[in-house]
Amino acid sequence: MRIPTVWRRHFDGTGDASAFAVAGILNQYVFVLVMAVPWIVYVPSSMMDILMAIALPLPFVAVASPVLTAGQRRRFRRMRGVIIPRPPARERTPEGDGRGTWWRNVLRWLRSRATARELLYHLLLGPAVAFAGLLTLLTGLASAAAATIYVWIWALPLHWRLSWQGYSTDAAYITAAGVAALLGTAWLTGALARLDTRNAIALLGPSREEKLARRVEDLTESRAGVVDAADEERRRIERDLHDGAQQRLVSMAVNLGLARATLGDQLSDQARAVIDEAHREAKEAIAELSNLVRGLHPAVLEDRGLDAALSGIAARAPLPVRLSVDLPARPSATIEAVAYFVVSEALANVVKHAQAAEAAVTVERFGGTLLVVIADDGVGGADPAAGTGLAGLAKRVASVDGTFSVSSPPAGPTIVTVELPCAL
Repeated sequence: MRIPTVWRRHFDGTGDASAFAVAGILNQYVFVLVMAVPWIVYVPSSMMDILMAIALPLPFVAVASPVLTAGQRRRFRRMRGVIIPRPPARERTPEGDGRGTWWRNVLRWLRSRATARELLYHLLLGPAVAFAGLLTLLTGLASAAAATIYVWIWALPLHWRLSWQGYSTDAAYITAAGVAALLGTAWLTGALARLDTRNAIALLGPSREEKLARRVEDLTESRAGVVDAADEERRRIERDLHDGAQQRLVSMAVNLGLARATLGDQLSDQARAVIDEAHREAKEAIAELSNLVRGLHPAVLEDRGLDAALSGIAARAPLPVRLSVDLPARPSATIEAVAYFVVSEALANVVKHAQAAEAAVTVERFGGTLLVVIADDGVGGADPAAGTGLAGLAKRVASVDGTFSVSSPPAGPTIVTVELPCAL
């Protein structure tokens, strides 16, 4: 016989929810019993006794709270399939000489918001839901007994049934009431399980602020990983071009030059013109490919560091560039690459737009910050929104959580300031 749909909808999962409620009752009232022990052992009669009855269980609460919280997480994971993440680790006082550190850690534990949420769950909301679950389970047992009253009646001796006048009509009403109560307790059991789950997620897991902070940390780490991967890919492409296509072009240019020198008069004027043109195109292709490779990731940056790479940029610039690099230690490869491309693009903008007579580049490290300053004596008026490449530099700097600022009043000077985190 198939169970009606309305019954299946009400009773599906009721057994799991009931088992979950029973396990919750056993877990929740451990805390209540710990707090109630002084009141069970003796009846406080004075204010001092009351304060002692409240204070004495606190060390046990401090010890039991993490254990009970772990047990609740295990209960939700195994019986509801809900994973409640742990809040961020609470900072501890350094051990030092060991004197007075334990009580500082206890006070810090008591003052933390995560502890307050845990105690709110264990001492108030959890026991309240568990008590409601206990009443619901008892009501369900009584409802089941009422719904099956005919079974109990026919199990009675015959003279007892005969002494109950109109028992058949009364039993019908009791059965209907028991069935209705069973439907209600089935729904209430599931509702209490959902309420307990919401409370536990909100109070035993990380708070909204902690979730956002953790999300920001994860996004920062993943973005740093993407930036590092992109930089590594640029280095790989640079190596492939330098060791592959560029070497083939150099070999072709050398062979064309040898052919032109060795064949000499054996070539017709038309053939010599073709070889000359091919040799010139090969050299131009080598120069363009060298610029492309340098733009991807200059080998000197990886081999000799930022000072040597920026010296090459300053030497190739068509205007005088005063360069000052003060780095006691090399930053990470990603930060070096960002600093290099910022200086390269900024000097390219100076050459194209600033009409400057000279430029200055300063690179210094202050603690965990790499400071890069590019200044020129040009006409000023540089605007990142005007499409001069400054907006791209700002995005490149922001990709590693750096800061980018431009000061460029009319008539100059223009100063580009970049701060990069060396800890990346």
